[in-house]
Amino acid sequence: MLRMLITLRDYGLTYGRVPILCDSSCAISVAKNPVLHSRTKHIDVRYHFLRDNYEKGIIGIVKVASENQVAHILTKPLELETFNWLRGDGW
Repeated sequence: MLRMLITLRDYGLTYGRVPILCDSSCAISVAKNPVLHSRTKHIDVRYHFLRDNYEKGIIGIVKVASENQVAHILTKPLELETFNWLRGDGW
C-alpha cells in the first residue's frame, strides 16, 4: 500500500489518508493510542509500523461493522447469501 502511494507521488498524484477497515474496537484503540502498556509491549514490529503511519496521517483506521467486513470472505466461513452480498452488492 505504501509503495503504491510512493509510486503515485512519483507520478505527481497525491492521495489522502488510506482507509484501513477494521471491525475490532480493541485493535482500533491500540492503534490510535500511542501509550505502551504491559499488555501491548509484546506486539511485533508490524503493529508499530501501522501505528506510526497512522500518527503520520498516511493511513486512517475506520470502524466497520463485522457483518460488512469484506475481508471475511477470505477468513471466515459465510452463509451463501452473506458471501454473495459481500462479493457483489456490498462492495
